[in-house]
Parts: sequence; C-alpha cells; structure tokens
Amino acid sequence: MNSRNPGLQINLILIAFVICLMSLFGCDVCFSEDNKKDKRSLRETNPAKNKWIELLKRVPYPYTIPLLSKKTVLDGTYVKKAKKEGEIVPCRRCPDWLPFPGIWKLNLNKGTYRIYHNTTSWRSIGSYIVAGNRIIFANDPCCIHGIGMYTWKLEEEKLLFNVIDDDCAIKLRALNLMEVPWDSCQPPGIEAAMTEQWQKPQGCD
Repeated sequence: MNSRNPGLQINLILIAFVICLMSLFGCDVCFSEDNKKDKRSLRETNPAKNKWIELLKRVPYPYTIPLLSKKTVLDGTYVKKAKKEGEIVPCRRCPDWLPFPGIWKLNLNKGTYRIYHNTTSWRSIGSYIVAGNRIIFANDPCCIHGIGMYTWKLEEEKLLFNVIDDDCAIKLRALNLMEVPWDSCQPPGIEAAMTEQWQKPQGCD
C-alpha cells in the first residue's frame, strides 16, 4: 500500500469495515430463508408475530445517509394485502421486495422503516426522511446505495405512495410500496383507542 497516500488508506479501511458489517448484519435482515434461530421459533405458537417483534428491535445501518431519530406525521404501522393471488412458489433467490401474495406490514417509527411479509418471513429495514408531502427511503441492506424518493398521501386511514425515483431492487421496492394503499393500524380516534371498538384491518396486531 502506498504510504504516501493516507487518504487512499483511510478509504480502503472504511470500505473493508463496511463489508465486514454487511457480512455480519446485512444479510440477516434482508432475506427470506430461515436461519437456525428462525427454525426454532417455528415451533412457537405464532412465529410470524415473533419475527415481527424481533424486526421492530433492529436498527438500520447508515450506509448512505445519517440516521435521524425524529418523530414524523407518518409514524405508525400499516398493512396491505398484495394484489397478486394464489400460492407462493418457493425460490432460493427470489428478488428482494418482490410483492408476494398475502399480508404485508410496514412500520414507520422516528426515521426507521421496517417491512415484513407474513407468509415468507421476508423482511427488510432502512431509514426514511419526511419533508412536506415527500418521503425519502435509504439505508436498506437490499440496496445499500439506493435512495428512493416518493410523494405520499394519508387520507381516510390509508397511506399512498407515488414514486418519483427509486431503482432499489430493480425497482421492486417502488412496485411493492405503490401496489395498493396501506391501511393504518392506528385507531381513528381517542374513543376507539380507549375502547378498541373499531374494525382493525387484517394483519394489524
């Protein structure tokens, strides 16, 4: 290594450090095949719920932009039922963010997003920034350099996204997020929250 170029040395060290982190943590989040720990959880009563709870404890790595732990107007959990019907064909190398049939859950919480598919256990995590009617998604281990920009609209307890630019996972992140509106799991009012007398969308815990 050229000792006369300290900047190059620092860059190489940083790259090696990021690769090590990806090998330790990145693939553990963005995948659909169960590891040994997940297989043990299958014996439990509700493995899907347990995996969702585990995902909620994770924190994204700032691959591209810094993490901002700041409350936003979109914070909460949302669910959707994918348009596609029928059985899921098993595959070892399915593309990330592929909108499989079934229930999907999306949690937005102080700048961190978490997404989970109940049937396949595919999940991912990343960060987001809300500015006006726009939202940016980044730091996803499925596409560590991918930054997606969208507009959003929240009306009648439904969250809708419209992509401006997002190439993450051969544009499948955009397809998944925009496929159908996301139903809010937040109670529509104080009375509903206190009494729980409201119809929760399918998939809300």
